Amino acid sequence: MTKTNSSRTDELSAEDQLHRDLATAIVTFHEAVARRLGVTAADQRVLGVLGRLGVATPSRLAEATGLTTGAITGIVDRLERAGFAKRAPNPADRRSILVHACNAEALGKVMGPIFAALSAEMAALRGRYTPDQLAAIYAYLGETTEILRAQTRAVASADGKRKKKR
Repeated sequence: MTKTNSSRTDELSAEDQLHRDLATAIVTFHEAVARRLGVTAADQRVLGVLGRLGVATPSRLAEATGLTTGAITGIVDRLERAGFAKRAPNPADRRSILVHACNAEALGKVMGPIFAALSAEMAALRGRYTPDQLAAIYAYLGETTEILRAQTRAVASADGKRKKKR
């Protein structure tokens, strides 16, 4: 007999359900932002890394996003066509290229209002907590992020081993 959605949800702890809801909300938000930019969610993730780094090799982008270098090639192609990135030779290694973020002004026009609204709402939320409560929340979120990164590496490593056995 299959379980209904409500009985399955009842079996999950409140904490697990909150984690799932948060993860879904974050992914859904970034997918909406990507659509507004005319790119995919994966493209937007790479664009975010490029925004922080300014310039990176495709290997560095793959490492920072958890995507394969093959996926990065397609993403950089799309970002170049959209005017958000450009390739250039790597002066430190003739065999490699660098990917540069570009068109920051156009990005800012789209993303600025979106993230300003999000930042304002998050600031209002933070205002409801004491500094000690915020410190605990930040510690929890930081540790949760590290656990997720470690688990992502473990899953990716196991996936790579599984593919090699085929």
